[in-house]
Amino acid sequence: MPELLEIIRNNMAPIMFGSMIVFLLIGYPVAFSLAACGIIFGLVGISLGMLESSLFQAMPDRIWGVMSNETLLAIPFFTFMGLILERSGMAEDLLETIGQLFGPVRGGLAFAVILVGAMLAATTGVVAASVISMGLISLPIMLRYGYDNRLASGVIAASGTLAQIIPPSLVLIIMADQLGRSVGDMYKGAFIPGLVLTSLYVAYIGLVALIKPAWVPAIPPEARATAERDGSSGLISLGVLAFVCGIVVSAFVMTQPDETPLDELIILSMMLGGGLAFSLALLNKFLNLKLLSTLAERITFVLIPPLGLIFLVLGTIFLGIATPTEGGAMGATGALMMALVRRRLSVPLLKQAMETTASLTAFVVFILIGARIFSLTFYGVNGHLWVEHMLLSLPGGQLGFLIAVNVLIFVLAFFLDFFELSFIVVPLLAPVANALGIDLIWFGVLLAINMQTSFMHPPFGFALFYLRSVAPPTVLTRDIYWGAVPFVIIQIIMVGLVIALPDMVSGGKHDATNINVDEVQIMAPPESSSNPDADAAAALEREFKK
Repeated sequence: MPELLEIIRNNMAPIMFGSMIVFLLIGYPVAFSLAACGIIFGLVGISLGMLESSLFQAMPDRIWGVMSNETLLAIPFFTFMGLILERSGMAEDLLETIGQLFGPVRGGLAFAVILVGAMLAATTGVVAASVISMGLISLPIMLRYGYDNRLASGVIAASGTLAQIIPPSLVLIIMADQLGRSVGDMYKGAFIPGLVLTSLYVAYIGLVALIKPAWVPAIPPEARATAERDGSSGLISLGVLAFVCGIVVSAFVMTQPDETPLDELIILSMMLGGGLAFSLALLNKFLNLKLLSTLAERITFVLIPPLGLIFLVLGTIFLGIATPTEGGAMGATGALMMALVRRRLSVPLLKQAMETTASLTAFVVFILIGARIFSLTFYGVNGHLWVEHMLLSLPGGQLGFLIAVNVLIFVLAFFLDFFELSFIVVPLLAPVANALGIDLIWFGVLLAINMQTSFMHPPFGFALFYLRSVAPPTVLTRDIYWGAVPFVIIQIIMVGLVIALPDMVSGGKHDATNINVDEVQIMAPPESSSNPDADAAAALEREFKK
């Protein structure tokens, strides 16, 4: 018996971590599993003399830290914004209009789904809303015109998960909170990788159109909506409008200083081009100038409002005008205004959106509270040191650590969703990454891209479940699973690209101020102070650094 107790004392951290994984795999709620492990092993540690009995006195302060965290306010704002937009018909209008634009091209409907998925991701940030909306609207149309079941379901699920990495993503908010970094910097870092991942999806569909054209047929001529009176497609007018806006945007870009961050340049260019196109479309419509085709007008009026909302949220954040929480509040207000203009704002819609927002927010907060209780005991038994020593001893330095961590995240994503991974695994990995000299913003974006696979992994991917709930019976579950596999591979390729090309992330951020550590002066505090709380905090910080 003494030998058993000694083994438990020496291996409390791995036993605690393994027990938590077992609880989760059995199916207990995440928040309760985390809290139960923290309390049970805390009591065991106290009984074995490993921990002080006053350990749990710190628990109220940790819970208060969750309650007073203003960064987490962005979660209900962005969730509410996404739900309002999803129910206001924006996704339906975008899919219908862009589908008609790309319809004559092989794979056109799939291209439209990817582009709309990216726009919904940049306006909603909610995976469920994007996948369900596009599954209800576009999947029946794609199947009607002969798209392969697997490819159609895969492209819808994958496009919906773009909301995981393209700001304003909920996972990026949580990732920034767990890494102790700015949400705005995390958004800037993820902006370019999100666009690159979207481009990889488009490239894959283009490759399928070349190799397997029967899987992605064009819309037949009789099904194409010709809005012009003379029977023309209206594409020439649209091309001229795009050319004029492109010239103006190019001239604007040429006048910008070289040090302008790429993310800000893209946002400003989008808003300048969109604003110009919208102004020309308004003049053409109300003055009856007949300079633009009906198709050009329709595409402009459908695309520009979401772009305006993107600027209202991301533009104000990237330009430093608003914090992410303030940007979320403005986004929610903008979504309400868009729904009001579309005459789809109603009391039932508001009630449903607020109930869902409250439910998801409570879910996140309870998981975070459970994670704080778990980490209180885990750090008390030096679990963080166990993880740090284990990961720092890996061969290969930074590269070896990154490979091992990404393999671990990829495997855990089969069983855990991104909330659980963010709250449980990321706090354990961040100190090791920091010790190895890895930029935590870059590291957070890398993990977020990897965690995106948790929505696509057969058989537990949530995006697959969302799509299954709205897919017609002719689409089998195995079709949805097999359709997700190529896009999971693309996401893995994207992880490799971020590792190989780190400037893809850092190019979207402002350059950090260089600090010469040799010139930093540290002033010792006086022996006595009128602020005992500050003295205690300083002492705790010195102990942590040891």
